[in-house]
Parts: sequence; structure tokens; C-alpha cells
Amino acid sequence: MSRILASLGRFAARRPLVAIAAWLVLAAVVVTAAAAFGRDLDDGFTVPGTDSDRATGLLEASGSGTAGLTAQVVVTPRDDGTFRVGGAELAAARDLRDDLARLPGVVSATDPAAAVSEDGRVAIVRLQYPVTAELDAADLDRLTGAIDAARAGEPGRALRIEAGGDLFFAFEEPDSGLGELVGVAAAAVILLVAFGSVVAMGLPILLALFGLALGVAAMPLVAHVIAVPGWAPMMAAMVGLGVGIDYALLLVTRHREHLAAGMAPVASVGLAVATAGRSVVFAGGTVLVAILGLAVAGIPFVTAAGVAISVVVLVMVAAAVTLLPALLALAGPWIDRLRIPARRRRTPVVTGARAERWATHVTRHPVRYLVAATALLVALAVPALSLSLGTPDEGTLPESRTERQAYDLVAAGFGPGANGPLLIAVDIAADEGVVGPLRAGLAADPGIARVDAPRVDREAGVATIVATPTTAPQDAATRATVERLREDVLPAALGDSPATAHVGGQTAVFLDVSGRVGDRLAGFVVAVVGLSFLLLVVVFRSVVIAVKAAILNLLGIGAAFGVLVMVFQWGWGASLIGLESTVPIVSFIPMFVFAVVFGLSMDYEVFLLSRIREHHLEGADDHAAIVRGLASTARVITAAALIMVAVFAGFVAGGDPTTKMFGLGMATAIALDATVVRMVLVPASMTLLGRANWWLPAWLDRLLPAEGAAGRPRPGAPEVVTAEPAPQAR
Repeated sequence: MSRILASLGRFAARRPLVAIAAWLVLAAVVVTAAAAFGRDLDDGFTVPGTDSDRATGLLEASGSGTAGLTAQVVVTPRDDGTFRVGGAELAAARDLRDDLARLPGVVSATDPAAAVSEDGRVAIVRLQYPVTAELDAADLDRLTGAIDAARAGEPGRALRIEAGGDLFFAFEEPDSGLGELVGVAAAAVILLVAFGSVVAMGLPILLALFGLALGVAAMPLVAHVIAVPGWAPMMAAMVGLGVGIDYALLLVTRHREHLAAGMAPVASVGLAVATAGRSVVFAGGTVLVAILGLAVAGIPFVTAAGVAISVVVLVMVAAAVTLLPALLALAGPWIDRLRIPARRRRTPVVTGARAERWATHVTRHPVRYLVAATALLVALAVPALSLSLGTPDEGTLPESRTERQAYDLVAAGFGPGANGPLLIAVDIAADEGVVGPLRAGLAADPGIARVDAPRVDREAGVATIVATPTTAPQDAATRATVERLREDVLPAALGDSPATAHVGGQTAVFLDVSGRVGDRLAGFVVAVVGLSFLLLVVVFRSVVIAVKAAILNLLGIGAAFGVLVMVFQWGWGASLIGLESTVPIVSFIPMFVFAVVFGLSMDYEVFLLSRIREHHLEGADDHAAIVRGLASTARVITAAALIMVAVFAGFVAGGDPTTKMFGLGMATAIALDATVVRMVLVPASMTLLGRANWWLPAWLDRLLPAEGAAGRPRPGAPEVVTAEPAPQAR
């Protein structure tokens, strides 16, 4: 691999304009093809095989239209009036209903008089839309535009109008732009301090932005293969920016070291790609393995999002080993130009010396530091035992959002459960008589506040019953109610009837997603850890290194999960990140955080251990190899981690709780990994293990590829990397 990478690097360095032109042509082809043939991203949120999925399938098969999305337009008089027959308020609400019913895509709109609170102050117009596949973000835009027009027109003079519901959840765009801008700006500052040169700082930023743009542009094309969810680009932006800048940082650092030693630019680029580029390829490989492991969950939209993120990571790796060498060659000796004044008075040796002193200190007291660092991570991880999966409802959004205001109005007027009604789909083709007993059984359940009159479609053989819980959608009591309906109430009402009944609706779908994640999470973790273990054994030719890396990464990720529980479930410091209420951990967030962080943690493991392995193969004893390896990579790992933390923390500033959760989880995990794990646990544990670090059974050694870590062959194998002679430094 090192020989191939060296050839790629030298080719790009010798013909930089050809390499850059090839990437620009590729980008133009992808953007053009996506615009002409790309598919819209899919905002479906279902899990095949679950009870809610069967309910949706039954309703879709009936053609009744009730299987699609809904929107709730909530109105309340601006003065002390009430919605009464013949009143101006009800007339204004009906005019609004008529306007909304004429919107394209709206199947039906209910009469506001049919859903008025007991005090007469709140009324609801429910809009029925088709299934998600027939809709797009334009439908939400048309609805919000019509509501804005109504607020400015005659209805708005008499009514306060707010809206929310499934349509908003499916197509409301998360906060975008702010997180990316904050992350890029912070990364630029960190790189400027690390390199001390505007040119050296600009190359990683340029590479990451180009790779991100290309990767995101390709998603409509990827949608031909797998249904990519609409929120996947946001997560891809988080991960893509971080890895793109980090990979470029590693290569630029190696290249500048070679230039400082007097090597010619082309030779320097080739050797940097052969050594640091190898680390980038294997680091990117671990990220891809971890993210693609999401397929084990068996949740289509999770798998699809993983594939989309993997595309961006793959673009970043490819660009790092082909496009970046061309940019480095064009920069030539100018890479260190435009230096900031403060850096002229400092040298990289200062940072390396400090890291060397720290590594020496830790390796002299390995037991003390191993116990203290492990205790810290375990203490942070303990709250993760209380992890509660769910989906934040609209009641967790900022109070400025119309969805939150609609949620609060509905909860005040009709009870908290009205924001998450359950949709009972009944197959009555063989027995229509079960509808009455089913409605009676639902009404008798203590968790159900109200049961609407059944809607029976005899031609389709399907009945629909809307049941309103007594508790809010995200409450644990609502989960208990749904489970009780499925396990006890519905079977008892059906008896020996051949009819079947299933609990659907958005609330039931969210609960089923959480249940599937909970069932598959352990298997997913085992799969990702196992695949990463095999990859590390190949990279470092050591079973012990691979086992240790897996254990330490699990400790760090567990600690990050504990922090998420403390902030989002327990509310500790929630106000500091703009969270207005406690929320459950979004069901699919632990999987994404684990996959991405496990892969990125392996990045730092590869960066650090590759240097330690290099020094070990060059003849240094175990203690010296550890100290030198940490000293030579501390600066890179610290800068890379700071960049990652800055990128992910930038998304915490957004208003959406899910975005905050993903950003905080990632930032915490990376910060702990780069400090406690990489700078304390790794040197301490490797010191205690000594020569056992590199243990590999003889039979396994014969099965593995001849090339070892950092491009070095195993004993007896031919050398695979040759560097061009460096000219004498003047």
C-alpha cells in the first residue's frame, strides 16, 4: 500500500494541474448529474416489521389517505372570545380552513368546530396529507406561506395561528450554516496557531470544504441506490469537516517536517503520502467500517444515513491522498509564507519537548495514571446506565418556534396526549363486528383519555380508530400505554375473531424505532468493535494493541454517553447550551455517536501508534518508542482534536435538541479521547504491557499481509517504501 500511495503522491506533486483538473471535472460531473438525474432525499421514518409499520401498510393498502402525514393548525381568539356557533372567531377559523384545504397535496381538512377545547378557547384544523413518498419540502413551504398570509390578513386580526405536526417533523430543515461556519472559523484559528502560516492553514480548510461540497452534492445520486434521509447532509457535514481537516493536518505536518529537513518538495510529498497517507487510509477505513456497521441495526433510515456519511468520508480520504499532494506541490516552499508574528518567536521543538516531558512523567508512574484516568472515565460513564431512548416531541423545541407554541396550546386545551394521538388500524375484511368491542376496550383503558368515533371503510375492509392518550408523547407512561394496548387490550377485544388490529401514528412509530434500537444496540456494538479489531490487527500486527484500543475506546464513548444523560435527561447544565427542558436521548443518536466516535478514536490510535511502531521498528526500546511516539504526535493529535471539538461544538449552538445532542456527544467523546485516553491511558497501559504490546501468534503472522504498520515490512519481507534522496540543506 505504501508504494501505491507514494506513487500517487509523487504523480500528483509532479503534475499538480492535472490532478486538480481531474477533481474539478469529477465535481462538475457529479453536480450536473445530481441536478439532472438525482432523486429527492427520503424523509421516511419507519421500521419494517414493527406493529406501527403494519398499521401504516394496512392504511396505505386501503387507499383511505389516513396513512399519510398530518399537520395541525391551532387557532385561538386574540381577545376574550370563544369559538361558538355563529361567532366571528369560528367564521374566521373556517375561512382559514377553506384556504388551507385548497393547498396542493392536502387530502382533507377538518372543521375547526369538530375539535374545540372545553373552555372554547382553542380549536384545531387537522390537515391530512398523502404518504411521505408523495411529498417534499415544498408542501411544508406552501403551508407555512399560507399561514403567514393568513396571519397578515383577515383571519390574523381575529385569531392567533400556530402550526405543527408530522409534516413539520418530516420536512422542517434543521438549523444549518451556523454550525458549519463556527466550526470552520474555529478550525482556521487552531490551524493558524498550530502552523503559524496562513498558507499552511488554508490548505486543510480548502480540502475539507471542497470534499464536503462534493460529497453532499453526490447524495441525490446515492439516493438511487438507497433512500437517503433528508437530515443525513447535516450529520455528514459534522463528520466530513472534522475528518477532512484532520487528515489534511496530518499530511501537511509530515510534509513540513520533511521540508524542514531539506527534502525536495516532490520527494517530500511522496514520502508524506506514503507514511502519513497510509495512516489516513487506515484511519478512514476504521471510520467507514464503524459507520457502515449501522446496517446491523436493521433500521433502513439509519443504514442509509450511514452510507451517506461514508460517501463523504471516502471523498475526504481520496482527496487527502491525491488532491492535497497537488496543492502542496503548487505551494512549494511558499507553504510557510505569510507567517503570523507570534509564531516567529516559537519553534515546534517547544511543543514536542513539553509532550516528551509529559510522556516521560506518565511512563514513570503508569499505575497511578492508569487507575486515576480509568476511575474518571468510569465515573462519567455510570449515568449511561440510566440511558432512556425516545424521540423529543415538539414540546422540547424553543418557545419561539411555531411548533412549540402549537404544542403548548393543544396541551393546555385538550390535554398533553392530544399532541400524540394513536391511530388504531383494524383489518375488518373477515369480521366487521370487532369495531365496537375495540372502541369500548380502548375507552376503558386508564391511559386513554378519549376515543373518536371509528371511521369504517367497508369497501377496503379497514377501520380506523383515533385514541388520545392521557400523557405526552415522550412520557414513559405513553410507552406503557402502547405496550398495554398491543399486549392486552387489543387481543382481549378481538378474542377469537380473525380480524387484526395494529397501533400506528407518529408516537407509536417513534416508540417502535426506540425499541428496535434498544434490541439491536448490543449486536451493533459487538459488530463494530469486532470489525475494527480485525482491521487494527492487520495495521499493527498485534492482538494486544487491538484489544487495548477497543477497551479504551469503549471507556471513552461510555463516558460521553454518561455526559449526554446528565445534560439532556437530568438537566445538568442544560441551560448553558440553550436547552429549555429535559428530553430523552434520541433513539438513533447512540448508534451514530458510537459509530462515528469509535471510528474517529481509531484515527487518533492509528496516528499515535503508527509513530510508536515506527520508532519500535527502528530499534528503540519500548519505553523510548512510547515517549518519542507521543512527543512527535501530541501536537498533531491536540490540534486535530481541538478542530473536531470546535466543529461538533458549533452544532450545539443550533436550536434543535437532536442537533445539540449529536454535537455535544461527539465533542465530549473526542475531547476525552484526545486527552484522557491518548495522552494518559495509552502511554500508561503500553508501559505496563511492555513487549507484550506487539504480541502476535505465529500462525496469524503468516496469514497477514507482509507489510506492517507505517509501511514497514515484517522481518524477511522486502522493503516497500523508498524515499528519493534529499538534497543537502543549505
